[in-house]
Amino acid sequence: MNRRHFLTCAGLGTLSAFAQNSWLGVNAAPDSNPRRLIVIFLRGAVDGLNVVVPYSDPNYYQYRPKIAIPQPGSPEGALDLDGRFGLHPAMAPILPLWQQGSLAFVHASGLTQEIRSHFDAQFYMETGVPGASRRQDGWMNRLLVEANNKSPLQAISLSANVPQILSGKMPVSSIGSTRRAGNRQTLDRQDVANAFDRLYSGSDALGRNYRGGRAARAQLLQDLAAEMNVADNGAPLPKGFAAETRSLARLMVKDPRIQIAFLQLGGWDTHVNQGNSKGLLARNLGELSQGLATLQQELGAIYGHTQIVVMSEFGRTAKENGNGGTDHGHGNAMWLLGGATKGGKIYGQWPGLAPDQLYQGRDLNVTTDFREPIAKILTNHWGLNSSSTAKILPQFTAGIDWSPIA
Repeated sequence: MNRRHFLTCAGLGTLSAFAQNSWLGVNAAPDSNPRRLIVIFLRGAVDGLNVVVPYSDPNYYQYRPKIAIPQPGSPEGALDLDGRFGLHPAMAPILPLWQQGSLAFVHASGLTQEIRSHFDAQFYMETGVPGASRRQDGWMNRLLVEANNKSPLQAISLSANVPQILSGKMPVSSIGSTRRAGNRQTLDRQDVANAFDRLYSGSDALGRNYRGGRAARAQLLQDLAAEMNVADNGAPLPKGFAAETRSLARLMVKDPRIQIAFLQLGGWDTHVNQGNSKGLLARNLGELSQGLATLQQELGAIYGHTQIVVMSEFGRTAKENGNGGTDHGHGNAMWLLGGATKGGKIYGQWPGLAPDQLYQGRDLNVTTDFREPIAKILTNHWGLNSSSTAKILPQFTAGIDWSPIA
């Protein structure tokens, strides 16, 4: 078995070990195609309204009395972008990219169909053919077909298995993530739980209420864990993401044959205790943003030839729920970074958050099909013609007269 076939079939171990193999890329072929594409999927449906904050819309603060991000200039307020929208303060590490013109957002984007299932929405965004439930190849694998390079090192996935987006007839190398993380509260520690159980073991009302609440919480945690597992679809949590992006960037710098990469992060299904400028979402966004800043720094000159896309299956409800979180929504925000990005701008038509402007009276509307920015990447950045783009994104016709990609 030759080395290339072994890497594809047997896996590549951890990313750090893979990147440290000094033979990889030492004698790499000349970089005849400098273009790079990195897609990062946030599994679980990130809350785009708290990522790119519509602080100029008063409805935003009426809907979210507990979890809204304060206006720019306020303590722990949003980082002003354009006078209408602000960036979550935990995302400060990537604000310089906005200021330098290589970071943009497409707000109110996503699947145009009503799909609130994590599994179905992720599947359709990865295949690029919404509604075609039997389609098995992903749009990034079809890009490999059109790029016409059969090296398995041309595309890598930082996941244990090849994800849907890279599934298809072209070979892809998968690298399992080494990151494992989890959050536990004090009461979840067995010794603490045992102490409380003894303290409230009596038959009085307080004891009965405690045991009832404890049982209800255990069931809630079990139900939430089950949904989170489905939502994350095997993706690791954001903690330690910067170490992974550093290794990926160094690997891509060392071996110019690696032109396409896919990463995934879980932990975005924030039904409970989402937080505002601090809390669960803030911690995840901070890890993600630091990872993106590290990726840009480590790519160096290659960043100028790289397009990075951050996407999620759908957004969250405009209104917070009774548990300090948000539920499955509709419209979201796509992130675009890289040398080809015409950054420093919020793209897309903002539909507003007034009650009569919400989708089904509850969600941010979708005014830009998620495939629109991808199509612009394929044509403007990757240099594909309309025929190739149509094969990668079948059943789609571009409908915008603007492009966030140079």
